[in-house]
Amino acid sequence: MALMTWSEKYSVGVRALDEQHTGLIQTLNDLHTAMLKGQGQSLTAPMLRKLVEYTQKHFAAEESMLASTRYPGLAGHRDKHRELSKQVEDYVARFEKGEITLNLSLMDFLRDWLINHIQKTDKEYGPWLNEHGVR
Repeated sequence: MALMTWSEKYSVGVRALDEQHTGLIQTLNDLHTAMLKGQGQSLTAPMLRKLVEYTQKHFAAEESMLASTRYPGLAGHRDKHRELSKQVEDYVARFEKGEITLNLSLMDFLRDWLINHIQKTDKEYGPWLNEHGVR
């Protein structure tokens, strides 16, 4: 069972970013499936790291698009990215040290953050990028 399913309601109106959001959702779902199957740290740790790396690449691409169009909310958007990145990287470091386990609370946090970030913060820049020729 998927933790999250892509829907057009998540679309920000920019194809490349929608595709990246879809990839983030798929990676999160893969991690969730591995956790539910009780697959060991040897499998879930690389998947968790993949989610972090994918997220970082996505944030960089998103910020680059926003910077190229001089998006007025870029600084605040970047701050939100940094905050999430720090939270997740801290969690991954603790997970890799064996201090904590992958659990539904983290999966719910990641899903909820992604939904809220896409539907609120990211939706704000969609019209701006479209007005500046990014589709």
